[in-house]
Amino acid sequence: MSRVTKISAAAVSLAVLAVAGTAVAEANRGNDNDWPYAQHSPAVYTLAAVGDIACEPDDEENAGTPTALKCGSPTLGGMSAEFATAKQATDMRPDAVALLGDEQYQVGKLTDFEQSFDQAWGGLKMLERPAPGNHEYYSYAKKGDNEAGQNGTGYFSYFNGHNQSGSPTTQGQAGDDTADNQGWYSYNLGNWHIVSLNAECDSDEFKHDCSTTDDGLLAQETQWLSKDLAVNTRPCTIAYWHQPTFSATTASTATVPASAPGAGGVEGAAADAWWKLLYQHRATLILNGHEHAYARLRPMNPAGQSDPTHGIPEFVIGSGGEALDTLAGTPGNWANPNVVTAQASAFGVMKLTLKSHGYSWDYQPALAGPGFDSTALQYSDTGSGTCK
Repeated sequence: MSRVTKISAAAVSLAVLAVAGTAVAEANRGNDNDWPYAQHSPAVYTLAAVGDIACEPDDEENAGTPTALKCGSPTLGGMSAEFATAKQATDMRPDAVALLGDEQYQVGKLTDFEQSFDQAWGGLKMLERPAPGNHEYYSYAKKGDNEAGQNGTGYFSYFNGHNQSGSPTTQGQAGDDTADNQGWYSYNLGNWHIVSLNAECDSDEFKHDCSTTDDGLLAQETQWLSKDLAVNTRPCTIAYWHQPTFSATTASTATVPASAPGAGGVEGAAADAWWKLLYQHRATLILNGHEHAYARLRPMNPAGQSDPTHGIPEFVIGSGGEALDTLAGTPGNWANPNVVTAQASAFGVMKLTLKSHGYSWDYQPALAGPGFDSTALQYSDTGSGTCK
């Protein structure tokens, strides 16, 4: 069986599950406590979205990690932040949870997932549809730390399950974990087609090959995306991956202007090809993490130019709890002129309400960040849009 056929079968399976969930909802009509199968309009779904979530646990296995990088550090959100965002997401009663990468710091070991991420977010596990981030793949050798990269092993072991010896299951809710597929997949919610992608091309697993046009793993992923979008028949499309192609913070703009394709580093530059495909197929939204902030960018074309008619809005939602970055610019004078609104003083999750031919978003902070007071919780960003 070809890989494309196998992925299509997986997508069909998820669609069947969605239909089954709707059927259960109808069977449970009148029960006020039956979430996640609660009665709702079959044409309206709730998607919670966030990335950059869990601090590294302060346990014996991480004894060599500097204290400033672990749960309990006064400069991190810590356990209180990830519990706050997990509760916020749970209170949304979502139909699915889009996780935008860096679910677990610093290198995403399975034991770290179990001792930190799972403690707060484990109750939502079967609704979670993750994408990996650099901290799930790359080594970490900054700020006095020196931890080997996991190349997705802990990530897949946690989300897909593993055998008794700890080897990841090759298929599951995080997509395939095989030599020719590192966890890219798609699923459907009503009229919405949703695509989760793996941008971690500068890893050993991808052979440090970030080309989208050769015969490497990222090129194979890009070819899969092209075919997936071509056969999609739903009118609304969301795609998400970790590193944003266009930036809102100072973390990604050392060599590339915030509004230029590739501000997110080699991964963001590689995803320029994805933007072109998504733009060609009239995608509705792009979601990213990596930058520890919340930002909404106006509809853009793949060159990063404002395009109100056919452009795709980009949401950066890297405010899941681990830490906060610094925004590039100030309100009304953002380094990226396409940034409409942004905040990096609190942690929070975005609620997307997905309707038949449109959507609404609602971002509210859940917990003020280190060094910020309760005024940080006064921020909000809400609005609505239509599918193209």
